[in-house]
Amino acid sequence: MGSMKVLVVGTGGREHALALALSADPEVAEVHAAPGNPGIAAVATLHDVDPMSGDAVADLAASIGADLVVVGPEAPLVAGVADPVRERGIAVFGPSGAAARLEGSKAFSKYVMDAAGVPTARARTCDSAAEVEAALDDFGAPYVVKDDALAAGKGVVVTRDRAEALAHASACGRVVVEEFLDGPEVSVFAICDGTTAYALQPAQDFKRIFDGGRGPNTGGMGSYTPLGWARPDLASVVLATVVEPTLAEMRRRGAPFVGCLYVGLALTEAGPRVIEFNVRFGDPDVQPVLAVLESPFGQLLMAAATGDLASVPAPVFGDGAAVTVVLASAGYPESSSKGDVIRGVGAANGVHDVDVIHAGTAIVDAPEPGDPGHQHLVTAGGRVLAVRARGYDVDDARSRAYAAADLITFDGLQRRSDIAAEPLGVVEGASVR
Repeated sequence: MGSMKVLVVGTGGREHALALALSADPEVAEVHAAPGNPGIAAVATLHDVDPMSGDAVADLAASIGADLVVVGPEAPLVAGVADPVRERGIAVFGPSGAAARLEGSKAFSKYVMDAAGVPTARARTCDSAAEVEAALDDFGAPYVVKDDALAAGKGVVVTRDRAEALAHASACGRVVVEEFLDGPEVSVFAICDGTTAYALQPAQDFKRIFDGGRGPNTGGMGSYTPLGWARPDLASVVLATVVEPTLAEMRRRGAPFVGCLYVGLALTEAGPRVIEFNVRFGDPDVQPVLAVLESPFGQLLMAAATGDLASVPAPVFGDGAAVTVVLASAGYPESSSKGDVIRGVGAANGVHDVDVIHAGTAIVDAPEPGDPGHQHLVTAGGRVLAVRARGYDVDDARSRAYAAADLITFDGLQRRSDIAAEPLGVVEGASVR
């Protein structure tokens, strides 16, 4: 057994997937989470600490003797939570507040891509309705309008309706208007130490709430890997044309990027084009990737956090496939239902090669009629659980994931039935309402 102690910051499905991957690393002796969730509690010690408070996170990390802090969500990263932890001399996987602007500001992200020569959509940052109208006219339909600020994956409208595009812009304030990129969308995660980067195996996620890529955008309703239809050298092309130039530009700006650079791509006829950068692992898209990762995850993140990535081997992935299906609560994505009792998680977790990942759950003591005093797992967010399965190939993993998901029930449960279904690659694309 190793001796590494790791603290994971965050509450969601991504953090549960990270905790599972870390706990499987023989070098990791203890996993802690702040504040975590009921699923994470099975593999980690939970601490009731505010993930948005850098000082509180740094105090906790010091008090438990953490060797590595992994900051999961974008909001703490953009708020600079990693900075006070680093200042205490504790290794952090996650960018500084200055480097996290790559996600915190769409406009800054575009300036960096432009300076680094990264292939991406043409774009204009607009502060007035007149500027928005001029940009829409220049780029033409379909229209792409992005809120400049963090919007939890829901700040983008892609539409042929000019009035809808203008209404979204006026509701946001500063926006970035872009040309539409036509082609299937793919996620590539790069583990970065400021200079060196390794790419993880590409994944695809499904953003819309309804089957066939219809309905409003969500934070993601499911994902899978590998992408047999994508070019086999996709990850290395993205490292060379996107990630490495971006790392060089961020170093030049005095804000070296350490952590996960999430590259959202459209695979266009002209080649891969960047849709957006995020500064953390995507959820649920990273879940299947971590399921097929064979390299020790804690050692990989520690090497990145300490500027020593080149000293560890590039990540290795198994031959199989993995599929994640998200179970969302009633009303999602416009709202969410809280407090609905969840049943069947134990049974689903018992299925071979399946993990039930908690995203928005809580444990309550509220007794049900005829069942006083028992603790119940209940819904506590929009995306409640994610059922992740490994299999020999995508079809096998998919059938396992849905068979396990069938065992879970709660009032108002929503899920898509076509995650990782044929025709692969084109289901989501850059779907236009």
